[in-house]
Amino acid sequence: MELTAVLFYDELVAKCKQGDVQSYEMLYRRYAKTMFNTSLRIVNNTPDAEDVLQESFAAAFHYLDKFDYSSTFGAWLKRIVINKSINVLRKRKVALMDIDDTKADEIQDGEMPDEENIQLKVEEIRKAVSLLPNGYRTVLSLFLFEGYDYEEIGDILQISGSTVRTQYHRAKQKLLNIIKQGVK
Repeated sequence: MELTAVLFYDELVAKCKQGDVQSYEMLYRRYAKTMFNTSLRIVNNTPDAEDVLQESFAAAFHYLDKFDYSSTFGAWLKRIVINKSINVLRKRKVALMDIDDTKADEIQDGEMPDEENIQLKVEEIRKAVSLLPNGYRTVLSLFLFEGYDYEEIGDILQISGSTVRTQYHRAKQKLLNIIKQGVK
């Protein structure tokens, strides 16, 4: 059986690597909105998300020669954006509690709001997510919106997978409670 590596060649990235200035601008336009939204979901602050976006592109363009096409450029850039967003939260001293410091066993199924009866518009849900504490919002965003699993999120945040799982379930419970109480 032969193993082959999948390469995600991108002509625009190749032109950037050759120093084509217009290609840098086109690459920025292609990914800027998506990466801004990714950061905004994590940092929950437009100026910080704008800073993360600029810093991420600056870093990506600076280290473009290290991009080896083993993933898409978008996936590579998203990882940079997420890491820089997490760094912003760390600078704010966001504390993600370790599971040993929590009372996770006190969460009871009967306390969960009825998810099926909750129907809200996308804007109301976005507002509700923005009201979550930073740690909960970060875990929820990485899991639901960015598609990372518990272990990957744990690696990114430097916490255990079980802590991520607990944070996610608590974030979901808190989000549902915010929605039930009415988004303000």
